[in-house]
This record gives sequence, C-alpha cells and structure tokens, in this order.
Amino acid sequence: QLQLVESGGGLVQPGGSLRLSCAVSGATLDYYTIGWFRQAPGKEREGVSCISRYSDNTYYADSMKGRFTISRDNAKNTVYLQMNSLKPEDPAVYYCAARSNYYCSNLPGNFGSWGQGTQVTVSS
Repeated sequence: QLQLVESGGGLVQPGGSLRLSCAVSGATLDYYTIGWFRQAPGKEREGVSCISRYSDNTYYADSMKGRFTISRDNAKNTVYLQMNSLKPEDPAVYYCAARSNYYCSNLPGNFGSWGQGTQVTVSS
C-alpha cells in the first residue's frame, strides 16, 4: 500500500526558506505523479505544485511561481518542495499526494493517496 510522509515544516520568519520532503513507500515512486497542496484554517485545500513521473511536466500556482521549486529523486523515493521568500500568507498544513496519471493536476480530487501533512508557520 502506497504511503506518503511529509517532513520539513516548521516556523520561519517572513522572507525565510524551508524545504519540505515527501517520502514515499510501498511502491516505486516513478509510477506516480506527485502534488503538493496546502490548507489553511477555514480555507479550502489548494494546489501548490506538482511534478510528473519523470519531471517533464510541472505545475506551480501563480502565487508560488519564482518562489517555490519542486523536484524529485526517484532513486530515493522522495519528492521535495523548496520554498523561498516565504510570506505571511503562506502558513498552512502542507500535504503531498500521489496519482498514477502521467500528467500534473492542481485538483485535490484527482489524487488518491495522501500524507498526513506538515505544518508551516511564517511569523516574525
């Protein structure tokens, strides 16, 4: 059974950086497209970024372009989200999710397997 575990969240000052990791087990990572999503209190879960199986298709939400970078290491069964220039509007629980379709999607309903999430807090 596919399992995803996020790590790397924490408290950072505005303008700071964090790198989130999504470790996948129970299956070979290169079978899956991986997305990152976030959910803040009282808000809907939203797509942040996505990377296809062989990294040839990526997606970033408009507010993350130029600040966030998604990457994957299939040999290590891990996907990363490098987050730079963090803003006060970025705090949320960040989730990674997997889908077997080749292409990226920003819709949570298109992903079948989810991690438990990692909290990101931005505060001075």
